[in-house]
Amino acid sequence: MDENEISAILVDVAYELHSSLGPGLLESVYQELYVFKIRERGLDVKTQIELPIIFEGKKFSSTFRLDILVEDKVIVELKSVEQLLPVHKKQLLTYLSLSDKKLGLLINFGSALIKDGIKRVVNNL
Repeated sequence: MDENEISAILVDVAYELHSSLGPGLLESVYQELYVFKIRERGLDVKTQIELPIIFEGKKFSSTFRLDILVEDKVIVELKSVEQLLPVHKKQLLTYLSLSDKKLGLLINFGSALIKDGIKRVVNNL
């Protein structure tokens, strides 16, 4: 399964979850339920993956944490905020670059309409 096929499933799950719950819950609640629904679809999901900082060939104790990694190919960064900001997209792009992944989805469950809260972010495509 390639990144586009995976992302189609991930977007479908986001629509399903947002239609059921609507906006206004904590990000942690959306994450737990989103991961549950993705696994129901048969996809491999890892959460809170540590992404170390490597600088000049040395690994440092500071790390980033990926919210969700699906099929070891697509990073999903979840938010539950009134509005996405440019920094959210930059954060995901940084994760994609550091992990050498090609595709990420930024999903804001705080949006009144989920279609306005899903942003596709690509790295070197």
